[in-house]
Amino acid sequence: MGNGPGHAVLAWLHTRMATLGVRAMDAWTVVLRGYRRPLAWLTLRLRFAFFPLLAVAAIGWLAWDWTHERSLDAAEDAIFDQVLRWRPVEPTPSGRVVVDEIDDCSIEYFRSVGEGGWPWSRARHADLIDGLDRAGVRGVGFDVLFADRSAQDPQGDLLLEEMAKAGEGRFLFAASRLHRDFDARASLTADLAPAAYPRRRGAATPGPTVALMLPYGEAMARHSALVNVARAEDGVVRDVLLYLEAGDWNIPALPLRLATLADDSPAAIPRPKSPLLRVNWRTRSQLPYASAADIIEQRPICHSEVHPMPSLTDAVALVGYTAAGINDVKPTPVNRAMPGVEVLAEATEALVAGSAIRMPPGWVKYVLAALATLLTTLVFWRGQPHKDVDSVFVAINALLLLLAFAGLTLFGFFLDIFASVGFISLCFGACRLYSGVQRGRADGNSDYTAEHDPAAEPWTAVVRLRLLPDATLSARTYKVRRREYRRVLRRYVYAEDGIVMIDGVVERKHVMTAMLDDIVVLLWNGSNEGALRDRVREDLDALRAELVRYPNAPAAKAQLAISLVIAQTDGSSPEERRLKLRDLLGQDFNQLPERPLAAAITFLDTGPEPNGETA
Repeated sequence: MGNGPGHAVLAWLHTRMATLGVRAMDAWTVVLRGYRRPLAWLTLRLRFAFFPLLAVAAIGWLAWDWTHERSLDAAEDAIFDQVLRWRPVEPTPSGRVVVDEIDDCSIEYFRSVGEGGWPWSRARHADLIDGLDRAGVRGVGFDVLFADRSAQDPQGDLLLEEMAKAGEGRFLFAASRLHRDFDARASLTADLAPAAYPRRRGAATPGPTVALMLPYGEAMARHSALVNVARAEDGVVRDVLLYLEAGDWNIPALPLRLATLADDSPAAIPRPKSPLLRVNWRTRSQLPYASAADIIEQRPICHSEVHPMPSLTDAVALVGYTAAGINDVKPTPVNRAMPGVEVLAEATEALVAGSAIRMPPGWVKYVLAALATLLTTLVFWRGQPHKDVDSVFVAINALLLLLAFAGLTLFGFFLDIFASVGFISLCFGACRLYSGVQRGRADGNSDYTAEHDPAAEPWTAVVRLRLLPDATLSARTYKVRRREYRRVLRRYVYAEDGIVMIDGVVERKHVMTAMLDDIVVLLWNGSNEGALRDRVREDLDALRAELVRYPNAPAAKAQLAISLVIAQTDGSSPEERRLKLRDLLGQDFNQLPERPLAAAITFLDTGPEPNGETA
């Protein structure tokens, strides 16, 4: 590169960055120790009881939430809205459901020809029904409530009533469910409500009284249906009401009655199991719209060659307001101001085209969250290696989310597990944090443990454990046994105090891993040789008891060879002590002969040789 001024500036910059980096890490270490050491103290007292306690607390919260706030449901609704916007494909309208809009153009057209503006006369609504009938529609649903007779247009009232009679159920009018507080003063019973049907055999008659606002005419009331919408707690309309439950009776809503008219041979009103329908809301493929003025005049008024009027033949039409200022809008997942008539049309389309979103029962997400929490805490309680747990957890979550997206996009099935996955991730994070504290303390990380004082504890013991191969086992069985042995060993060391496990020296899946995977190195420090030997003997006895604790476990049948080196490792300087420790570790790796990890460890009773090795 050269030794010019530029090189000198870069060298100075690198030096300053290195200095700042060291200072920043030293300062950050102080912060880490401030909360990691108290957590390490906590793990020594709770040990592995933390994981079942977490499972009990998490499942208890799920049970409480199911019976109270339903927070997972609320979170799932928000995620559902976002998934609808993100999905790459959405269903294309069938063309069998058309929105007949009373829009600004239609209102302005009749005002411009001197026939009056808004509100329209009943006669004009009758003309609209007649125009739709002439266009070949199978049925018409009015999202316009004709609750009272018109003093200005009595002839129009009679005309609408006669058309309702002649239509014999092809023309459906809006009815509205009033607040339940009015039921006590109502005279209409549920069994006599328009098109009501029993929920079960032997339904009680008369049914309970129900307060409904029906159209003024007898035929219009008989051929009416509810246009109420069901809002979620956040005010958004995601599900549309199909029928109202009143005692042993169901009172159908407009989409349910109108969908039967789309068939070639209209059958009886279908009886869905759920009163709410989850609509497959669209953002890019809107339902076909026809302007009311075009239908009444039977010629293009508001549509043009660029935007032609859709075909109405064999379709069902929903009539409603879209004009500004009439205030008939509903917030939906894809449009915060969707016209109410389009909401009903989307529900009708979902029934006609079979595009409604199917969802599992609400309890499924809670059961899934509970089972996954139990599985997560069980895995950490058993002491599984964190690297395996992390990758498997991420892979499973990614697969579940992919299935949820694919199910909604391709099959119209929304597996509402996003909130459950989020809850499980919180539990996993808590387990991962606690396990990390256990591992950091067991590895002797000074962020979790007090730094070793060589003056107070000048003696060090290094034990090498080696899992002996078994020629009678297949390679796969031996691999399983080795994994189980490492798990039990790790679980024991994580729960004990004073043992340091030297772990992760070689990168996982490196070529050297297979050579060293059967070896574990444990380290102890003590103030004197005798006390240190007693502590090592006590811990190794307890470790052996833990390994044979479960008679059927692979670890119980593991044959272990042990070598031990005890030496005084204090030095006059940190560098000298570091060299002694490194030599001690090298001696232990090369130590021969090995002894079996038996019930009586007699070789611990002998003292060290002059070179620091045990006899």
